[in-house]
Amino acid sequence: MSGRGRGIGHDTASTGDATSAGLATKRSSLSRVLSKDESYANGHLSRPAFISIAILTFITFVGNFTQLQLSAALPTIVKEFGISVTTGQWLNSVMPLIMGVMVPLTAFLTRRFSTRQIVIASMVVFTLGSVLAWLGPTFLLVLAGRTLEAIGSGVMWPVLQITVFSIFPMSRRGVAMGTVGMAMSISPAIGPTIGGWQTDASGWRSIFMTLTIIGLLALLMAIFGLHNFVENDTSVKADFFSVALSIFGFGGVMYGFTNSEAYGFGAPVVWAPMLIGFVGIVWFVLRQMKGAKRFREFSDRVYAARKAGADESTVQKLKDADVQPPLLDLTVLRNRSFAIGTITATLSFFAFSSILVIMPLYIQSDRGYSATMSGLIMLPGALGQCISQFAGGRALDRFGARPVALTGAILLFAGTLMMSAIGPDTWIWWVSICQFIRQIGMGFVLMPITTWSLNCLSPREVSAGSAVTNTARQLGGAIGAPVLVILMETFTKIRQNALGGGAEHAIAANIFGVQTALHISSAIVLVMVFTVLFGVKGDGAGSTRDLTHRALHRLHTEVDERVGSGEWPTRIA
Repeated sequence: MSGRGRGIGHDTASTGDATSAGLATKRSSLSRVLSKDESYANGHLSRPAFISIAILTFITFVGNFTQLQLSAALPTIVKEFGISVTTGQWLNSVMPLIMGVMVPLTAFLTRRFSTRQIVIASMVVFTLGSVLAWLGPTFLLVLAGRTLEAIGSGVMWPVLQITVFSIFPMSRRGVAMGTVGMAMSISPAIGPTIGGWQTDASGWRSIFMTLTIIGLLALLMAIFGLHNFVENDTSVKADFFSVALSIFGFGGVMYGFTNSEAYGFGAPVVWAPMLIGFVGIVWFVLRQMKGAKRFREFSDRVYAARKAGADESTVQKLKDADVQPPLLDLTVLRNRSFAIGTITATLSFFAFSSILVIMPLYIQSDRGYSATMSGLIMLPGALGQCISQFAGGRALDRFGARPVALTGAILLFAGTLMMSAIGPDTWIWWVSICQFIRQIGMGFVLMPITTWSLNCLSPREVSAGSAVTNTARQLGGAIGAPVLVILMETFTKIRQNALGGGAEHAIAANIFGVQTALHISSAIVLVMVFTVLFGVKGDGAGSTRDLTHRALHRLHTEVDERVGSGEWPTRIA
């Protein structure tokens, strides 16, 4: 018996050792950086690369899903905490604001840490934020939880974008970005729908309980399935003073502008934060430009030393100067095509995100529908953007950026203008039709214009360009919502006073404010239409010469494939 016991104990220990060794081997395999050949070969992703991109896409989807999930629940939250709509919308606008601050850190994070380290740490922070927002008894604690969620999810889209650009060849990036973007396009639309249903069924806090569970699931997926794709350098340092400048800069402007609705622009609580914010933004921009110039001069000296045949010790001395790249390399905006793409994407986010805050207020507060119904009305847009996001990536590879983005911009303008015709008795599904058209346009604009503008940069500038364009987009979304909400409430008060005041005129005045905000949004999209029409030019934009080259390339590829397969003879007998 004792011998058998020792055998069983020995077998159990051996099994435990084997399991530990297997896990260690698995972690070591996941931590190893996959090369391009190991990630993409013969026109297909390898299995590890496919699994990793699927995980990154899911986690990025969760971040986008979270960003607008409270839209339909906002009227309920405002009522429960007894706060104004302007204050309550911070739960929505704090997400893109913090993401906009986090995105510039992506260039540093992707150089300093591995893909796995970034994603795992992000999901830990996201999950903690979800728990805090779920259990927080006050509005400030819920807002703090949303802030942590934003910090955790803020870097995920740039990380996914950089990963796609590092794996796929340029000729396949349009389809790849369109495919992952298809998942991203669904999340903003189903977020309000599911959030509205949860609010009606079990209260708005159940939203954060669900996000806690999803965060834990995403964390486990990252730990056990995600590979590394980019080499990291532990000597890289971050410019945290620039991070502080960006927080005080953009946060100060938004905080002051938000207070203007309650106190007026003459109050110190309005102009003081805005002044501090403006100084912070200017200081931030100048610091980034100076840092980029210094780093470029340093890189040129290292390159010149190597070209002159300097020994390794001399080159190392230059490297020991420890000149770091700027937090946000704004010099990429000198590339005209990239600048046009960034402006277009920012305008689209400004005009688009604000509507997802304003329309649930109209549907619930002015028309009396439930939060669930509010989400369902906005849902069909998800299908439209899903289709156009995928089709837009394919159309980009075939026709170029200009015709695709111009079609999208015109559709976005038409849908917004149609939506501005709403009234107190408008068929409620008219809002759904308009949103469907708007999101088709958004899908045709966003992914093609972003992919084209990044393709116009050199490979070494893609990481910096991704950080710049994503920062601009997030800030556009963060600023767009409070700006148009405040304008809506301002015109609502003006209209109510003109009607003689009183609660009986409140709904009519509020609908007027919504209509005015939609007209302003339409004007912004019209500016975007002309920006695409006159600004998107050059390689990849879809000029006649460019389309001819694409057609010839496709023809040559088809001939080569048929000759290689034996379908066509290589010579005439």
